[in-house]
Amino acid sequence: MSVLDATWPAVRAALFRLDAERAHEWTLDALSSAPRLFGAVAGALASRPAPRPVTVCGLPFAGPVGLAAGLDKDGRALPFWGRLGFGFVEVGTVTAHPQPGNDKPRLFRLPEERAVINRMGFNNAGSEALAARARALRDRGVWSPVPVGANVGKSKVTAPEDAPADYATSVRRLQGLFDWFTVNVSSPNTPGLRALQDADALRALLPGVIDAARGTPVFVKLAPDLGDEALHAAVSLCRDIGVSGIVATNTTLRRDVLARDPGESGGLSGRPLWPVAKDRIRVVLAAAGPLPVIGVGGVERADQVRELLAMGCAAVQLYSSLIYEGPGLPARLHRELLP
Repeated sequence: MSVLDATWPAVRAALFRLDAERAHEWTLDALSSAPRLFGAVAGALASRPAPRPVTVCGLPFAGPVGLAAGLDKDGRALPFWGRLGFGFVEVGTVTAHPQPGNDKPRLFRLPEERAVINRMGFNNAGSEALAARARALRDRGVWSPVPVGANVGKSKVTAPEDAPADYATSVRRLQGLFDWFTVNVSSPNTPGLRALQDADALRALLPGVIDAARGTPVFVKLAPDLGDEALHAAVSLCRDIGVSGIVATNTTLRRDVLARDPGESGGLSGRPLWPVAKDRIRVVLAAAGPLPVIGVGGVERADQVRELLAMGCAAVQLYSSLIYEGPGLPARLHRELLP
């Protein structure tokens, strides 16, 4: 057991005495003050191995386990995550217009379920601010040591019919700074967003995004609450239009997977999402053909990573399990995945 794994229960207990969003912001503030220093310390304490690299859409991921979008929306601790042991990192979701997100409280831990409910609502400083931060980090020579993607969503103030231009604006601003883009049409916390997963809506949305990306790979992130037919239609359309890959899945609105419903609205993630996500990933893989699929949803153990990779996923992402398992998790998973 690494030092990080051994000390995390005490650190987690202290953080859990704070409101969930306050603890999140406090952590990001600390990490953003000296991300390389924290990364070096965490890397040493985590007994980080050299993971098995994988290539996805020509991108050299340092390992198959990556950080999902949502943890670091504005890229505030970007140089840190790869040094923690992740093989690749996704920041965002960012939108074309800065926005405060939904009213607080909007982030809730369910410790007994090892789960999280969020209704953040894409709170972020906007894609223009993320582009400026990325340029500054690159100019200072403190960019991430592993590939980084940007997850983009629709601004709340943007009408559904104007969504294609809204997404394309963010991608155009960020093009050349990030290694791939993920089009988020599956968050449950922006009104009307999930309707963009409909085939007709995707047909209107994706060509402009792909054009704005100018050769940078474009992924589409889908919800676990879509039925088989809807998933097949969305994935088939993505293949026809020229999307580079699929990220499956986002958070769920289901509560029947919980032992007790806390009565909070928003997207559920963490351990209860695993069986739902795995089932939906299987459907996506069947429809994806040659398109790479990144699996995400309730992943917290090496055997789950192995299972998704054996099913056909090109790589795996996690986020909520990091809250419960601690910062030693990515290095531990990569260590346990080694032959």
